[in-house]
Amino acid sequence: MRGERTMADYQRACRELDAYLARATPAQLKARSAGTRWNNEELLFHMVFGFMVVQALVPLVKMVSRLPRPWGRAFARTLNAATVPFDIVNFWGSRAAALVFNHRRMSRKMHATTRQLTAALEGESPASLARCMDFPGRWDPFFQPSMALADVYAYPTLHFDFHARQLSLGADG
Repeated sequence: MRGERTMADYQRACRELDAYLARATPAQLKARSAGTRWNNEELLFHMVFGFMVVQALVPLVKMVSRLPRPWGRAFARTLNAATVPFDIVNFWGSRAAALVFNHRRMSRKMHATTRQLTAALEGESPASLARCMDFPGRWDPFFQPSMALADVYAYPTLHFDFHARQLSLGADG
């Protein structure tokens, strides 16, 4: 079942985050990541933030998927039109939030968020997981033009794994 795989991926991401945080030195956390403008600590928070975003997306998908399809498409087009401001908020928001959910606090946030997502996912029916919504594909490479709720639940580990390859924590990080 896809939900079981998604929940296992949540657990794996938690273990990997904990390992990164346990091994990274303060200098490695402050070093620039590979291929982003964030340092490693900011990028690690951004990876956690992907899970937090899903907490907001789940009710949104449930609501928008009930609207007439043209309305959902218009909503996605409107969000795509706002890509530049979204990118600015995404960058600076992750940078600022990493000051609060820094290396000492982000693991707790990740574990709490994935516990909440797991509980929500376990309560979903197959019909609910199949509900679809049009997405702003320009916002994220893992957003497809249309995504089922099951895809939304699976999204944060795709996002996490992608950004994990951009960490520059070194051989011992």
